[in-house]
Amino acid sequence: MPDNYSDSKKLAFEIGELALQKKANRVKILDVHKQTSMTDFFVICSGNSDIQVKAITDHIVDEIAAVERPYNREGYNTREWVLLDYINVVVHVFHEASRDYYDLERLWIDATITELADDEQVSDANTPLFDNL
Repeated sequence: MPDNYSDSKKLAFEIGELALQKKANRVKILDVHKQTSMTDFFVICSGNSDIQVKAITDHIVDEIAAVERPYNREGYNTREWVLLDYINVVVHVFHEASRDYYDLERLWIDATITELADDEQVSDANTPLFDNL
């Protein structure tokens, strides 16, 4: 378990990057340490199918296992909303429809929110969208 804020932040961003490796959608890190004492960060992401939700979750758990294991894991069997509790970092892996329904970002609107994007997803503003038309 991370023992201070900077360790928690590092873990949250590592988890976010691991989610991106499995093509997770809308990966966001919410810094909630000023809003609540239960955790420092939420990592929120989503997948397009239950198979992708499982792949994202398994990848995070497997890769972080060398550092630590989740204290608790919920929702893995249904794969609509999987929660991984690393105490100071709580990970929410949603199926897209469930994420839109629960809208956790709206509930924690006062948090500092950082959205991570895969380099492949970010387009250069100078790159034409259509070539040779």
